[in-house]
Parts: sequence; structure tokens; C-alpha cells
Amino acid sequence: MEKETSRVEAFSDGVFAIALTLLVLGIKVPETAGTFTNETLYLALLKLWPSLFAFVLSFFTVLIMWINHHGFFKYLKKISPAFLYANGFLLLMVTFINFPTYVLANSLNTPAINTAAAFYCGTIVLVNVAYNLLWFTSAYRRRLLRDEVSDALIFKIRNAYLVSFGIYLAAFAVSFYFPLTGLLICISLWVLWLFLDYEKKVKSK
Repeated sequence: MEKETSRVEAFSDGVFAIALTLLVLGIKVPETAGTFTNETLYLALLKLWPSLFAFVLSFFTVLIMWINHHGFFKYLKKISPAFLYANGFLLLMVTFINFPTYVLANSLNTPAINTAAAFYCGTIVLVNVAYNLLWFTSAYRRRLLRDEVSDALIFKIRNAYLVSFGIYLAAFAVSFYFPLTGLLICISLWVLWLFLDYEKKVKSK
């Protein structure tokens, strides 16, 4: 059973790694007519700030997703077909996030920023749905969880996922009118995921 969970985690890690690597492709090398000077290169690099912002935003988003996914697997004792499909949906969203990242980068300093931000926040909502499905398929009636995982921890993670779904949904709605606020709401939840402890809160054997 441990070998089975390790295979799924290793495959998932590869998808996360590829998604993180591909994010940098959204940053294009500056192009100018003729030869670069210090001034023209400096100005060209400054114009790349939307791409750099979107890259950093998505890099840390995917990184935190991976950290939580890695911690999640510490609780599993086996894998089910339903879990594999839920994990597949999560990996679908991980690979897809590159696209709204590029859209956001190309729209940050344009009138289309509202739609771009809503598209990005909407994608994060679907990522959260994937995590909720992942947790439901494993934690409902403790189907796939190790015996030492406490009930208190199960409730804590379930509530974190459910509450964050409402917050992400609010960010999606807000971003249509206040795009930067919607993005900041999404970023603020990094704190929740960074401090969702996957290591210590298990009951003793």
C-alpha cells in the first residue's frame, strides 16, 4: 500500500515540477529595434513587470499547492480509484494555471484587467474544489487515512478547505469590480496554507 501511494505522489510531483518550470516561459526576452543600450535595456526590463508579477504570483501559488499536496500524502495508507480521479483533476488545474497566468500578465496594465483577474481567481476556485474533492475521497469515514490521524485534525483540514472555498469565491466575485483586491484576497490565503500543520497534529499510537 505504501508503494502505491508513493507512486501516485511521485507522478504528481513530476506534474508540479513541470508546471513550475513552464511558468517562466511567460517572460519574454526584451526586444528593441537596433542595438541595446543601458537605457533601452533598462526601460525594456521595466516593461516586463506584469509578466514578472504574474510569474511570482503563480510560482508561489503552485509551490504552496505542492507543499500541501506533499503533506496530504503523509496521512494516506492506501489509494482508491475515486482518489485517483480527484488527484487527476487537481493535476489538471495545476497544469492549466499557466494559461490564466499568461492572460493576467498580458492584461495587468490594460482595461481588460478585471476580466483577467476574474479568470485567474476563478481558476483558483477550481483548484480549491479539487482539494476539497481530494480530501472528501480520502477522509470521508476515514476511508484512506492512517489510523493515527486524529479526528481533530480531520475536522481542522476539512474546515480550512471549506472556509477557503467561500473566500476564494468572494475573491472571484470581487475581482470583476476590484481586480487587485481580488488577487490580494487570494494571496492572503497563503498564510492559511503555510500554517496548516501536516506534521504534528496526529494522535499517538
